[in-house]
Amino acid sequence: MTLITPEVYTTMGVSPDEYRLILELMGREPSYTELGMFAVMWSEHCGYKYSRPVLGYFKRYKEAMEGDGLENAGIVDIGDGWGVTMKVESHNHPSAVEPYQGAATGVGGIIRDILTMGARPIACLNSLRFGPISPVGDDALTRNRYLFEHVVEGIGGYGNCVGVPTVGGEVGFHERYSGNPLVNAMCVGMLRLDEVTTAGATGTGNPVIYLGSATGRDGIHGATFASDVLDEDSESKRPNVQIGDPFAEKLLIEATLEALRTGAIVAIQDMGAAGITCSTIEMSSKGDVGMDVDLDLVPMREQDMTGYELMLSESQERMLAVAEKGREHEVLDVFHKWGLKAVVIGHVTDNGIVTVLRHGKIEAQVDPKLLTDHCPVYKSTIEEPLYYKQAANFDPRALPETDLHQALLTLLAEPNIASKRWVYEQYDQQVQTQTTLAAGAADAAVIAPRGTKKGLALKIDGNGLYTYLHPYRGGTLAVVEAARNVACTGARPVAVTDGLNFGNPQEPHVYWQFDHAVKGIADAAEGMGTPVISGNVSFYNQSELGEVLPTPLIGMLGILEDATQRIGLAPREAADLYLLFTPGTTDEHQGLGASSFLSAVHGTEDGYPEAPNVPQEKALCELLAQAAEQALILSAHDISDGGMAVAAAEIALECGGATIQIPACGGGKRIESVLFGENPGRVIVSSTTPAELQKLTEQVGLGFLPVGSAGSNQGLSIQVGDNQQNWTTAELKESYEASIPQAMSTDRPVPPLAAPARGGG
Repeated sequence: MTLITPEVYTTMGVSPDEYRLILELMGREPSYTELGMFAVMWSEHCGYKYSRPVLGYFKRYKEAMEGDGLENAGIVDIGDGWGVTMKVESHNHPSAVEPYQGAATGVGGIIRDILTMGARPIACLNSLRFGPISPVGDDALTRNRYLFEHVVEGIGGYGNCVGVPTVGGEVGFHERYSGNPLVNAMCVGMLRLDEVTTAGATGTGNPVIYLGSATGRDGIHGATFASDVLDEDSESKRPNVQIGDPFAEKLLIEATLEALRTGAIVAIQDMGAAGITCSTIEMSSKGDVGMDVDLDLVPMREQDMTGYELMLSESQERMLAVAEKGREHEVLDVFHKWGLKAVVIGHVTDNGIVTVLRHGKIEAQVDPKLLTDHCPVYKSTIEEPLYYKQAANFDPRALPETDLHQALLTLLAEPNIASKRWVYEQYDQQVQTQTTLAAGAADAAVIAPRGTKKGLALKIDGNGLYTYLHPYRGGTLAVVEAARNVACTGARPVAVTDGLNFGNPQEPHVYWQFDHAVKGIADAAEGMGTPVISGNVSFYNQSELGEVLPTPLIGMLGILEDATQRIGLAPREAADLYLLFTPGTTDEHQGLGASSFLSAVHGTEDGYPEAPNVPQEKALCELLAQAAEQALILSAHDISDGGMAVAAAEIALECGGATIQIPACGGGKRIESVLFGENPGRVIVSSTTPAELQKLTEQVGLGFLPVGSAGSNQGLSIQVGDNQQNWTTAELKESYEASIPQAMSTDRPVPPLAAPARGGG
């Protein structure tokens, strides 16, 4: 028996105070395996001990925390008896040390979260952040390119084989992500509302069934690894990174859905973070039951595995199910037919205790609610940082004169804005043959699922620099832009799933960022009528290079009543262009605060992003959906990173050219603000029925302005007052399309993970 010393429990991520609480709750010393179970279940990754107080801003989270707890993902009723379920999960730390498998298993894990709701996974998206990948330079840049290349390869390698299309996503770059990339995977599923499954175990004597791949030593303590700061020892933690098998996952999807149709399964859960520990403990706690489990019956890749290793392994492609007693053979037969392992490893009890045996001896015997309901909750000190106060003083009038022609080319070549074709062409977007608007063609992907004429518009979006410089606005803007993106396809935004990526929550300024950003998301989601139905928090995204930018990501679901009415970002034939806008939006920094123009062209990050007018943003989204339904608009593209000029260039590249004419600046406003300002609530649409569109727009109190035409010439022409700038198609395309492929064309050795320390802040 291992002696539990401070070194033992602190190595597992358990603090002295937490260990004392374990002793108090159990009334005795835990076994080594029990301690490991507490460590993973009380980690931030599983227990949300720092984030739980702040997540109370979300109405649904608050209700769940006070009630029965959250399922693996939320469900949206879209009518016709159909529901949509979706969720985001992070796999940041694993991807930092083993990018291919870290990203691949992130995809596999989020697919299983959707699968355990009883839904067929129909689409995947991802949101990625890396350090700078250009220009070619030092070891840090070389490692960033290595991580970028292999994360994308991992997503494609797994997603392309598993049979779920990767239909959308986003990629961002900033020096603050060097050493700690962000890899967030999102999955969306469809299910009949009368076939929703639960994770709560019930029924004394009901068999507990292990399903899927055998258990190995990969991924042990992955949950606690994900709840710690990356450092020079992180390379040695490669065993904490799971190994994925997409072909086994594909079989698991089909077998699980078929087994659920038998009606013999009472409850089911993915063995994700914390493996068998998480599934047995959470299922028992949620169902108010106990569970007896014999680890000798668990399929193993190595027969000498200890009880501790078996309980904490995070090997992939595994599920745990509870079946009706006497009907377990129906489940076993289905999985065996698909060539998968399926073994009864225990049964449900009525004593409220989870008992785990290995070699006939008790490895663990705990009340599951001690691990789920008694996790310590912490609230850090909040401290407003100095940089935030200084950013309020940003004055765009002090900027030097700009070469407007070159500025647009610089922005188009900036990797944050440049075409992501290099990324999405590595993904299978068309498997399942339901993708009707794919990456690059519109502001969001659109799926036309069989069984209904409705369409699903999907987007994931977020801006770390916005959130860094003004966390509340950054959170708010992430919601309204994601909503605007799906509305630009003709869909009505209906629900949000979030991925919240931050540094060490014990740092007062980080907890301030988190608190304010989540409040912004909650307020915007409430105002837009798009509730947050699921999500994920990832803390400790902090390496020796410092903490990452605070990066809240918003996965948005939009519904089209008729999938055939979806529209893209540019018209398919020549048409006039019009600007729809929210007239009540603030303009304190002329849209240049926290902008791509400021960072890419002037090399500075300063000012606040402009605050959106949430009620008007909601009206804009409804207007876009209504106009698309009535065929009053042929295309729609929102103005975001890089402002009007970048949006116009993207339209021009898609449809063969564009001409933009905007009235002269007034009131001391700079021409750079008109061209490159990132004011929210603006969308460029094309229409052949402008009078009807203008009438509808003005009826809801929004602005309407003719701004030019598309598809009628080669290249791009923009005139603001008397100032006219022209760009050829060739130079636009060279800047926009070549930037990322050129940055990724250099083959260099991969330097180590750790880098010289520098302060965060």
